[in-house]
Amino acid sequence: MSDETPDSLIPYDEIVQEALRAVVGRVLGEIVAGGSELPGEHHFYITFKTGAAGVSIPAHLRERFPDEMTIVLQNKFWDLEVTDHGFSVGLSFNQVPAKLDIPFSAITAFVDPAVDFGLQFQATSDNLPPEEHEDAENDGSTDGDDSNPPKGSDDGSNVVTVDFGRKK
Repeated sequence: MSDETPDSLIPYDEIVQEALRAVVGRVLGEIVAGGSELPGEHHFYITFKTGAAGVSIPAHLRERFPDEMTIVLQNKFWDLEVTDHGFSVGLSFNQVPAKLDIPFSAITAFVDPAVDFGLQFQATSDNLPPEEHEDAENDGSTDGDDSNPPKGSDDGSNVVTVDFGRKK
């Protein structure tokens, strides 16, 4: 009997990642179904890989955020559309409107600080940890103490981190 866990022939990590990303799609879809108004104090921090396949953002944002970017859906967003594969949204950056198209596979984190809920995902392009990046600067509200979304689960938060190690 061996102490090593055998390699799985079933891609459990990919299946779980896909299911958790579907949670993001369902939440955003509920917002669209409700007239694109966020209920109560809910608002979302969504972090994604800017260079991932299917991501479409203006060139000036890609230059500023070459690896990863966090957007805030709170007060000032428009034209939120959700498909089976991703979402698009209009946001303002330094008073300049922009349309972003983001596939769910590019998302690395989704946080709703109003209820202390968050999901973190493995990057699909590589298994490297996310690089440090600047805080979100789209023209959302900064009132309240929510500028730093919850990062771990040791503090009683509802952050779900899924990190399956892959054997090579």
